[in-house]
Amino acid sequence: MQELKNDTASLQKYLRERNWLKADEKIILIEKPGDGNMNFTLRINTGKRTFIIKQSRGYVEKYPQVKAPEKRALQEAEFYKLTSTEPKLSAMMPKLLKVDNENNVLALEDLGSGKDYSYIYKTGEIIPENDLMEIMDYAAQLHNSINKETTNKEISNAEMLKLNHEHIFQYPYLHENGLNLDSVLIGLKAIAEPIKNDENLKYKLTVLGEQYLKGGNVLLHGDYFPGSWLKTANGVKIIDPEFCYFGFPEFEIGVTVAHLKMADQPEELISKALSQYCKTAKLDDSLREKFTAVEILRRILGLAQLPLEIDIEKRKQLIEESRQIIMN
Repeated sequence: MQELKNDTASLQKYLRERNWLKADEKIILIEKPGDGNMNFTLRINTGKRTFIIKQSRGYVEKYPQVKAPEKRALQEAEFYKLTSTEPKLSAMMPKLLKVDNENNVLALEDLGSGKDYSYIYKTGEIIPENDLMEIMDYAAQLHNSINKETTNKEISNAEMLKLNHEHIFQYPYLHENGLNLDSVLIGLKAIAEPIKNDENLKYKLTVLGEQYLKGGNVLLHGDYFPGSWLKTANGVKIIDPEFCYFGFPEFEIGVTVAHLKMADQPEELISKALSQYCKTAKLDDSLREKFTAVEILRRILGLAQLPLEIDIEKRKQLIEESRQIIMN
């Protein structure tokens, strides 16, 4: 596989060889479009247009020591192809322009200089209610319209599921996992010890992890959290569905609610978000709660840390609440 570089000459050569540049185009500017963790991603500006180049490699771009399935960009391409038949979904995502299967590269529509919703992790920041309702409507539309009853195509994404499973259900609970939680926030290591020593909890997590791996009947984005929601001049957009697979909606919505809780969003707003989803889509809220709890534990205690500003007491409270939910 040819690994792309942030270099005008080599990128221009690559794009010309594949006819991804028009005859009268040349690269005049290369930019990094955001703070993504997983992939090599650049904005290409030719003076006539801009577009996004994304390459997936055999490791995580932000953490090169962490191995990852190198074909994940191609799974993302399949997500765009499946959802392109649904105008409401495709209108909220970048268009897939080109695919290089050999080198795991996508060319995507540039959605402009938007920012994702990670800012809501900052103290006092509240996601606009209308934006959140759109985000929930997208999820409901996705789950209702692309499922095993409506399509013969299926995305299993088994390697990405395996990677996610390890970081959600196993890694945070290992005593020697190489992560010094006190470097994240003083006191976090002590809070984690009882969780790591709780064999009953770890058994329950194993069962939930097995359920996650079995998959389900509806197409999921797979990583539906503020970093995958983009605020643009043209409204809310949804990006980075590389963890997509056919699963069950309780996992997807469980993850979303977990991030709203860790971002200390008002409980009334979180309730409205759940009600909005349930207006048109079915949800087992007891199972959803368990996956919310799982996501809270893995994000506070695991490798995939967030820019959280909640203090140690709030994190301790969320951890204990999550533990109780999983054990019930």
